[in-house]
Order: sequence, then structure tokens, then C-alpha cells
Amino acid sequence: MQHDASGVPTKTGRLIFLIGPSGSGKDSLIDAARAKLTTHGVEVARRVITRSAEAKGESAHGVTPEQFEAMREAGQFAMYWRANGLAYGIPAQIDRWLEAGHHVLVNGSRGYLAEARRRYPNLLAIRLDVAPQVLRQRLLARGRETLEEIEHRLQRNAQLAKHDDQSVQVLDNSSTLHKAVMGLFDLLHRQGLLKAAEQGHAC
Repeated sequence: MQHDASGVPTKTGRLIFLIGPSGSGKDSLIDAARAKLTTHGVEVARRVITRSAEAKGESAHGVTPEQFEAMREAGQFAMYWRANGLAYGIPAQIDRWLEAGHHVLVNGSRGYLAEARRRYPNLLAIRLDVAPQVLRQRLLARGRETLEEIEHRLQRNAQLAKHDDQSVQVLDNSSTLHKAVMGLFDLLHRQGLLKAAEQGHAC
């Protein structure tokens, strides 16, 4: 709980930590929901990633590994992690947003969830889930991995999902993107992060 200059408690925002396997559509969901999230006062963090190609896909900020390390050492990240040979950073700006009472959506990582929860105890973890057969087709269509690598990834995703605790909210993205966006806003509404009067205009 934060306090203003007069010592009166002020409400802090809540971190919304979105996780999900590669190919689940996190980037597409965030892009499709971004405008309405902003309308509802929810800030969307822009990740810093050490690969320009991926940055192009999710409107992230692509930097070199050297630039990333310099930013990390300068304390410019609230959170950072490494996965699949890349480095990911969440700008320290999110802490100012949270302190100002804004909820903040972060494109996160399942592997970093425990640390994120330690740093932000009241965070809302949302796992974007996709039926295995749908995810398989999406990964095949993307063409970045062999069939063997895709099958291994699917098995790993299934195992990891079993270890998610009950506090992780599940959002299905096996159907249309529109339905996933509607589901996201419904979930945020049920969590008390959206005003009831506005929820019907979420999409």
C-alpha cells in the first residue's frame, strides 16, 4: 500500500502477467486488445528483446545483446529474463504506472512467473491456452521448427500446464481472436479490474 504526501493510503495498480506457449497468440491478443485496454486505463508494457525480428511481431523494442546489458546495468528494467537464446526486459516504467494506480499488462514468461509473483505479490497470472491440435497447426504454419521439435514443445507445454497452481487464470485461444479478446475483458471484469458499466463495450 502506497501513501500520498499527507499520509493517506492510495490504491496501487495490479500487474497482469500474461503467459502461454509459443504460438498461443499472446502477441496477437495484446495487439487486438491494446486500444480498448488503454480506454479502460490499463497500460500495456512494451518489452525489450534482443531480436529485431521478434520485436517487429509484437511491437517490442529490439536491441543488441550489448545494448540490453547496458540497460540492465543502468537499472532500466523492472524485470528481465532469458529464454530460447533471447533476453527479455520489462521497462522500469511499469512501477511508476502501478504506483499511480494503473493496472499494467505484461507479456510475460511462465519460467519467470515465480519471481514475478515474488516481486509483485498481488499480480494476476493469465495463461493463454490453445488446444494441442490447434497449436500444432499454428506452429507448423509458422515454419520455424521441425515436426519433431514441435511435438517436443507440445509435450513440454502439457507437462508445464499441469504444474500451474489454481491462482493462474486460464484463457482459451483455440477459436477466433475476437473470442479470446472478449474472454480477456470478461476475465479482467470478473477480477474487478474493469468498471462494470464499460465492460459491455470492451470489444
